[in-house]
Amino acid sequence: MTEAPRTKAPVAVDTDRLMEQLSMSWGVYLGDFTLAAASENLTASQAKALNALRRGPAAMRALAETMTCDASNITGIIDRLEKRELVRREADASDRRVKNVILTAEGERVADAIRARMHSTQNGLDGLSAEDREALSLLLERVFGCRPTC
Repeated sequence: MTEAPRTKAPVAVDTDRLMEQLSMSWGVYLGDFTLAAASENLTASQAKALNALRRGPAAMRALAETMTCDASNITGIIDRLEKRELVRREADASDRRVKNVILTAEGERVADAIRARMHSTQNGLDGLSAEDREALSLLLERVFGCRPTC
């Protein structure tokens, strides 16, 4: 008589453990991201702004909210990115008082270069099967409500 293959019983994982794993994962990702940004002579905040703008143009206030930073901080970040011609500001067509920030072609190239240099993150994700990638994407969407747009 042949024995049926044993399936591994699910292990109960508490919220504290998951939060610790998320914290550790975020630390690896952020370290990877910060090093990749530095390779392009950018701070993590500047690179984060470029990443946010990959989704499309954004008003300065909206960008500050997305990046969870003060409006005065976003002004300095965008000033430095604009000086390097990675972004440009344009007056909003419907409200000239509002300035929209737009990623330039060079800004898009730099954002792509940063992502390409995130070797620890890339290697970890590349090790996942297609099914695992789909499951991870769905779980991240359920937990954080985020849907990738790029």
